[in-house]
Amino acid sequence: MDPTEPEQEPRNPREIDAFFHDDDNSSSEDSTVSSSSAQAQPPATTDIALMSPPPDKDLQLSPAPQPLSASAPGPDSDEDEEEMPDLYIPALIAPTMFLPIPNTDPLSTLLNKYIVPEERPIRDLTGEWQRNDFHSLVMSNSWRAIARMARDRLVASNPEEISTILPLWYLRLSCLARLRLFNQCTAECTNLYSVLSSIEPLSSRNYVFERLVPFELEVLHSRLKYWAGDSVGYLDTMYAMIKKCKLMAKAALEEGERERVKQLERERRGSVTVGIGGRNVKGPRGDGGTALAAMWKERGSRMALIIASQFIEMKEFTAATRLLAPLCTPFSPELRSAVGRIYLQAGLLEQALAEFNQVSESIANTATPSVSAVASPDGSPNPSRFGSQVSIASGNQSQGSGGRGGNIAQRHKNLVNMNAALMASAQGDWIRAEEILRGLVAINPNDFVAVNNLGVAMLSQGKLKEGIEVLEGALRRNPFEIVTTEPFLFNISTLYELRASHGMELKKDLLIQVAQLSGDGLRTTCLKMPTN
Repeated sequence: MDPTEPEQEPRNPREIDAFFHDDDNSSSEDSTVSSSSAQAQPPATTDIALMSPPPDKDLQLSPAPQPLSASAPGPDSDEDEEEMPDLYIPALIAPTMFLPIPNTDPLSTLLNKYIVPEERPIRDLTGEWQRNDFHSLVMSNSWRAIARMARDRLVASNPEEISTILPLWYLRLSCLARLRLFNQCTAECTNLYSVLSSIEPLSSRNYVFERLVPFELEVLHSRLKYWAGDSVGYLDTMYAMIKKCKLMAKAALEEGERERVKQLERERRGSVTVGIGGRNVKGPRGDGGTALAAMWKERGSRMALIIASQFIEMKEFTAATRLLAPLCTPFSPELRSAVGRIYLQAGLLEQALAEFNQVSESIANTATPSVSAVASPDGSPNPSRFGSQVSIASGNQSQGSGGRGGNIAQRHKNLVNMNAALMASAQGDWIRAEEILRGLVAINPNDFVAVNNLGVAMLSQGKLKEGIEVLEGALRRNPFEIVTTEPFLFNISTLYELRASHGMELKKDLLIQVAQLSGDGLRTTCLKMPTN
């Protein structure tokens, strides 16, 4: 895919900044979201994926339930709800809407080429799902089976139950995307939207798109342009999604305010009081639409993160950082660190250092006084001070202080330490990077991001054997998680290649282990084993 074209420039991210600075009644906390994993690679390193830590799980956005409407009247509304039209769409569950899923994948191709038949692990590519529950299928990355389950349930559905059919469609399409069957996903998604776009009358069609189509399905549909190689068109659809989120958030607040005024009037007239035990008890007041507005603002923030990721892929680093800046208010150490790591990818070390300084200063002033700023007294970048002023907790400290606050303090301290390690790596100070990363691994041996980056730091110093031992140790401790972490597999495969004579044998053993545990959808290029 050619991400940039000279005659078309990506839209200015300032166009959507106003979304996150609306002067409405919503709280500024509504726009606080977590960063996606920003990969910060030192410019001098080639063929090595240096991972950045993932966003904190407690701050990670989870899909909110899809409401019927941002302006749906409440139970006490004087206005009648819009009557749901009679919908009967058998085309949505027609078997011809679906394509057969291939019973092979790139991992099977590698097994057939490199592993003798008697040593090949048995992999179930039939997609049988009846013998397992849904949770087990998800935990084992059995996306082929889940996709087939969604298809089977769709064709057996009642054509009148559109609110059940469309979420099943999303499940089917998202599993196809997980399987990296992008052409098939595009074809089936196009079939779905062709049917939805042909609903008559127009009022029923609008009702379906406005109230029944899940938001996540709309996001997946916009992804089709990305898979087709139209990155600029993909950005346009993402900006359109942000505009929709902004309009829905404002509509929710306006409707909530109207309902609040009506309820106050009803309370004044005494029309919403009920008698309980001889007493008059007022009915509950609404939230003024703030909860619904917050949900749409969160969705808008998620769209902004997706756009920022696309800008990074297009190497539009400045646009990505400017787009993320509004999300950092109120101050978010995770997002601010992500901005700094984007600067590292762009090779702008001074800007990255400034962002990391803000993170360490904020954390030092609030929760962890042992972490201090990392700039020189005169404000200029000072690489040596960056390393020496970052404290690394001992193994005993990793348990926290026994409460939620202690865990947050330790997590923030680890965040600052990881920023220091990435900065040292970008500056070529691999000795300092190794020292910091060893401290992080000592705190938590299952911090596989730190383990992976430690292997990279040791490789860059020529410590090939030690780097392999570090990565193999992590693989033994938690193979189920490691075999699905593509940067980790890429790095250990690179180290195996550099062991010359028996590197291919080691990669074959890794291939067998990955085939046994990884499930479906792994990008096999991370194993660095050619299929030709």
